[in-house]
Amino acid sequence: MTSSPNVQQMLAKLRGFNTPSVGNVVASYPQHPHCLGLYDPWYGKWYTDDSVTCLLPELGPVIGYAATIVFGLDDSEQPAVSYLDFVDFLLSMEQPSIVVCEAQFPPEVLCRAGIFGGQSGSLYKSCGAVGLLTNSPVRDMDEIRSLGLQHVARSVTSGHGSLALRAFNVPVTVAGMEVLPGDMVHMDENGACKFPSDRLADVCEHIDAFSSEEEEHSVLLLAATDGEGIKAAWKKVISKGVGIDSRSLK
Repeated sequence: MTSSPNVQQMLAKLRGFNTPSVGNVVASYPQHPHCLGLYDPWYGKWYTDDSVTCLLPELGPVIGYAATIVFGLDDSEQPAVSYLDFVDFLLSMEQPSIVVCEAQFPPEVLCRAGIFGGQSGSLYKSCGAVGLLTNSPVRDMDEIRSLGLQHVARSVTSGHGSLALRAFNVPVTVAGMEVLPGDMVHMDENGACKFPSDRLADVCEHIDAFSSEEEEHSVLLLAATDGEGIKAAWKKVISKGVGIDSRSLK
């Protein structure tokens, strides 16, 4: 009898797929038999928008448990929490982790708030993180590149001012994606998506069949030699529940 894969084996498996492939199974195509339909595909706030980009695409996909934090301006009138407590939290949570930061700065500051860089990257990696997802820019690209820690962020800038850690282990919203502490986050050069960690086995179970089907469709399309063959192949593609209005089959 073959034993079921453990969590680390399942995470390793999903690192072999890109983020859109994971998204296909999570929610993109609710009519498809291998889509779990965990969120509304358009309005479920389960993947990032185009306000963030992958800064180290050469590192490939990463996946981990969301360690959520919130940063803002240093303001004596606003509450702040201990960064050292956050370190303890990172060390105690399931690994690998992905630090997911909602940067709550005024718009005129957010675009200049390079609040993460080589030092934070070194800290997070030492605590078991494999990536950082944030709506702020970052800095020290040479340093974070050498760390091998994936970064999906707003962009890059060279500085920042005083700041405060407002909260951690709380729900956050980053680039339109709502993340709960402990959610599974998968990210690569296409951005990030999330799903509940207790659905990891379900995602792993369905992703092979879904991805193999897409590969088969590509082969059919590229093998077609005339317009009729191309249309026949495309009709097969969209008949499989890929989210296109059924009237498009006519």
